[in-house]
Amino acid sequence: MEKKFVYDEDTAIVETENGKVRSYFFDDMYIFKGIPYAKAKRFHAPEKVERWEGVLQTASYGYVCPLMEMPKPEGELLVPHRYWVMSEECQNLNVWTPGLDDGKRPVMVWLHGGGFYAGSSIEQVAYEGENMCKLGQVVVVSVNHRLNLLGYLDLSPFGKEYTNSGNAGTADIVAALQWIHDNIERFGGDPENVIVFGQSGGGAKVTTLLQTPAADGLYAKGVNMSGVIDDPATKDGEGNGEKLGLALMKELKVTEVKALETVPYQELVKAYNKVKPVLENAGEYFGGTPHVNVFYKGEPVKNGFRKETAHIPLMVGSVFGEFGSFLPTPYNRSKLTKEEGIRIVEQAAGKEEAKELIRLFQEVYPERNPADLMTMDFIFRRPEISYIKERSRCGGKVWSYLFNLDMNLDGGRTPWHCADIPYFFHNTELVPYTQEQGVTERIEKLMFDSLMAFAKTGNPENPEVPRWEACTPEKESTLVIGRETAVRENFDHALIPVLEKYMRPVYDRNRNERKEQIQH
Repeated sequence: MEKKFVYDEDTAIVETENGKVRSYFFDDMYIFKGIPYAKAKRFHAPEKVERWEGVLQTASYGYVCPLMEMPKPEGELLVPHRYWVMSEECQNLNVWTPGLDDGKRPVMVWLHGGGFYAGSSIEQVAYEGENMCKLGQVVVVSVNHRLNLLGYLDLSPFGKEYTNSGNAGTADIVAALQWIHDNIERFGGDPENVIVFGQSGGGAKVTTLLQTPAADGLYAKGVNMSGVIDDPATKDGEGNGEKLGLALMKELKVTEVKALETVPYQELVKAYNKVKPVLENAGEYFGGTPHVNVFYKGEPVKNGFRKETAHIPLMVGSVFGEFGSFLPTPYNRSKLTKEEGIRIVEQAAGKEEAKELIRLFQEVYPERNPADLMTMDFIFRRPEISYIKERSRCGGKVWSYLFNLDMNLDGGRTPWHCADIPYFFHNTELVPYTQEQGVTERIEKLMFDSLMAFAKTGNPENPEVPRWEACTPEKESTLVIGRETAVRENFDHALIPVLEKYMRPVYDRNRNERKEQIQH
């Protein structure tokens, strides 16, 4: 079927509150890129963009936030990336829409991964919004915002103008949601049905919005994909940035905090990388994550979910292997016997410890070789269980899922962090590792249809999945997605704490070895 493309003075033009934007029509969609939703001085709150005269061209992606280190291309077969032009003027968004009409379609707002320090709205190939827009008949929006030192450095002790500098990145996201609320109807979207969804750091940003009063009323539903994690790099920033600010000024040889606003970004990063380890080792605030204050109420499992968000339905899930599956195994899983798998676990965890671990594992995953315990995740799944329980306890509706589909690499590999993204976006055609005849299309349809059902009704149940109920404090009903998909109740709750007890030393050792490999 021929795809129609139009780019002229009469076709993709929308009058926003800031002025007209123009882009292009392609394959039954209108696609806008790099629309500015705010502006900001370094460390300051975002402000509205001044109205422009004429028509703003929005056919090219906008700047992305500067990164703290040069990206190193590796692992691209597992997570295909793209890198883009960086600038601190990064408050922009992209829109894919089936029609510039009054269609009142659900609005899917993608918050990218990379923790709170890296990534961009277009970083991964699988982030493209065309298929979701066209096949789901929804409006897709992806957002760039400030990250790392630019988005999450508390300087509040140095003056009122820096009151919320520790949450500038989240304030950008709120500004983007406000822009969407005020303008998206002109792009065929429904401002009352905005779904914030994200993976990894993007999932954590969904949680952060739930804990941010300024975001109330700007979204209706949330999807948290692998965004609940027990890792120091994602913890809330408690305390304040006085010692950090003073250390940065000393390192940069400046006498007032105002100078940090104009120091070249890479010099600021260099100074930060020097002072951060000292503060971190002393247990002091070192920035880089949302800062607990009046604007942001802190992690919900620790501080409780805000009752004002109890009406927001959530989908929350993770992946079987997450970080553990990134490293190739020294054995070929397709040729591994059960007895060989048992010996691998015994060597890693100890012979007696392995007995309990393998018994519980095979009750949960009878189809898997015991060696899969070597890559099975617990740093996401354990806190996720608590998160779901706490959310349902406070009256929120939450649906749980686990992506359990192995990939055809290296004789078979358990699914890794990000492996589920192409399926939810209906973008498996863009990613080689997903290709498996008779499996890919079926799993992609199941996951995409579940997401679209959730977007449109607030409930992910659809004809592709078995009966899937919302969780309760006593019962987590998890859709376990794999070659055989089923809804299972509290299915891994006994296994996960035992897995962590015996395998965390193995995980920490492998992670440290990996860090040393990267450094050298």
